[in-house]
Amino acid sequence: MNYLCKNLFMIHVEVLRVNNDYGFEGKDASGHTVKMDSSPESGGHDFGIRPMQMLLMGLGSCSGIDIVSILKKQKQTVDGFHILIDGEREEGKEATKWKYIKIIFELKGPLEPEKARRACALSIEKYCSVAATLLGAGCKIDWETKIIS
Repeated sequence: MNYLCKNLFMIHVEVLRVNNDYGFEGKDASGHTVKMDSSPESGGHDFGIRPMQMLLMGLGSCSGIDIVSILKKQKQTVDGFHILIDGEREEGKEATKWKYIKIIFELKGPLEPEKARRACALSIEKYCSVAATLLGAGCKIDWETKIIS
């Protein structure tokens, strides 16, 4: 089925089971794909990324896009960018949400430290839709910025 979203705030993706019981492939409207699976401990076959890990990756890439965009507008050069994310989920509940996430933004290049720190703050506190979604669900997000020479 070919689906066309005319509203920029409406997004269409498809998810199809393609491998054993829990192996799924997600596809966006442009045809980009990603493989997802449950953990072997819960019956998966290590076919792909766990869905909750995908959410952390979405947080990293969403904030990374914001940060690079902000820094480019400030005429800062980002030669390298590595984002490390650790998350802790709730215990003893069904539908275990993320309760705490720690992000380390490692930026490389001739960056002004305060501009880099401010870009990270703006992303997490204002622009990143994934961060806003997680924060709105009660997750606490801490972050730090490191400039690597």
